[in-house]
Amino acid sequence: MKKKLVKTILASAMAATLLAGCGKSDGGTTAAKDTTAATEKATEAKSTEAESAEAVDDAAKAKEVADLIDAIYVQERTDETDELCAKAKAAWDALTDAQKEMVEGEEADPDYFGRDTGDASKDDPLNADNIGEKEILVVSFGTSFNDSRAQDIGGIEKAIAAANPDWSVRRAFTAQIIINHVQARDEEKIDNVDQALERAVTNGVKQLVVQPTHLMHGAEYDELTAALAKYEGKFESVSIAEPLLGEVGADATVINDDKKAVAEAVVSEAVTSAGMESLDKAAEEGVAFVFMGHGTAHVAKVSYSQMATQMQQLGYKNVFIGTVEGEPEETACDKVIEQVKAAGYKKVILRPLMVVAGDHANNDMAGDDEDSWKSMFIASGAFDSVDCQIEGLGRIPAVQELYVAHTAAALSTGGSSAAPATEAAALKDGEYQAKFTTDSSMFKVNETLNDTGTLTVKDGKMTIHISLQSEKIVNLFPGKAEDAEKDGAELIQPTKDQVTYSDGAVETVNGFDVPVPYLDKEFDLALIGTKGKWYDHKVVVATPAS
Repeated sequence: MKKKLVKTILASAMAATLLAGCGKSDGGTTAAKDTTAATEKATEAKSTEAESAEAVDDAAKAKEVADLIDAIYVQERTDETDELCAKAKAAWDALTDAQKEMVEGEEADPDYFGRDTGDASKDDPLNADNIGEKEILVVSFGTSFNDSRAQDIGGIEKAIAAANPDWSVRRAFTAQIIINHVQARDEEKIDNVDQALERAVTNGVKQLVVQPTHLMHGAEYDELTAALAKYEGKFESVSIAEPLLGEVGADATVINDDKKAVAEAVVSEAVTSAGMESLDKAAEEGVAFVFMGHGTAHVAKVSYSQMATQMQQLGYKNVFIGTVEGEPEETACDKVIEQVKAAGYKKVILRPLMVVAGDHANNDMAGDDEDSWKSMFIASGAFDSVDCQIEGLGRIPAVQELYVAHTAAALSTGGSSAAPATEAAALKDGEYQAKFTTDSSMFKVNETLNDTGTLTVKDGKMTIHISLQSEKIVNLFPGKAEDAEKDGAELIQPTKDQVTYSDGAVETVNGFDVPVPYLDKEFDLALIGTKGKWYDHKVVVATPAS
């Protein structure tokens, strides 16, 4: 019994073992599959987590560069500028190609460091010391496009240097944003105006001539004259040469020899670059040339209208003037497109009316974005072809010669004036009717007077009496609003003038006797109204007709 029982138990155990073994085999396969799946999921999770962490790291590194670019994309130099420029470049160089494509900020993008604009080593920043007692400081807005900087700005500087071998030619840019860009990307240091003037003082310069390469007497020119004013007494003589287009003038009809020379030079160069026989031949073939300037809200914007007038007077019927900013209004891209369409031209060649072929020429004019001039002309569907010439004015020999002539004129004055203009000495004592124009439709001469005032010249001084539109402007100040608000500021008090309208109505308005520092060039004139707030304005008094 005992053995039988043992056998029975063993048999049962074996059967159970066999059954268990069979069950274990199925269960083991399933468990293995589950384990493999779990492992794969864990690995996938770790991989996803790693990729996520890597993506976060990529974004963080790209953002660091973007933040550094935004920090140096400013118009003011600080004690930290050099360090920030170096940090930005080092951080950029440490990025992978994929990370570089992720750089994006308020002003930052991959092109800031990544775009190839030419060889920076071909450019000379002209910032050496030990320069002697006579300096010509060539002041430009500037460009970060290396090739254009060397050809356009460098071309002007070299032409001036060649014409004046006894003078040291040095460079300054007014755009700190551009200075920082070039320094960070290419390690080329260009002086801003203050740095250049300090360098001149340190070097013992006695005679200083400043030649702006700016197109006109605009905001940049005003800032330049203001910067020079701070160095009064630091040099024995200082003179400022004319910008490219010369004096502004009162309205769109006022042109001069400078504007004529520029018009002839840029049109000739454009025709040659297009491989055409002549401008007239281009017109016969249905080709229009559109020259794109920057544009400005400054009172000097009339210079673009004057250039359009000059083109007409030269008989350049297939030449049009536009501006990036669309100021004056008739120079906006859509307005220019309509002008070219209305004239019947089917082919368009775009070219910058700018000293340098920089960002505006490459992007705003010739870029592929839908808001570039090239894209908008194409999108209009009105033209068979739209081509671009990316060449600045500064590389044209005739333009370089004009700058040389302006520098020579400033040299001939003996450096006695920091703001060249038609002086009162050129007019005999007496009264004249002169155009008085401003940068605001709300601040102008009364409509009955056709934008004119009475200019009085006496003992070498000039004042102009203007009658305004009403009595709402209660005081004027010859300068900036911030200075008008200072204690002791001498305000121009109003007179009570009567004006008679075409319907016979008579009205009393405020009039003012405004000091005129010079003619044909804008100057500051602040005003305060009945609401008690001061406003800055620019005005121009034109040379009276003889």
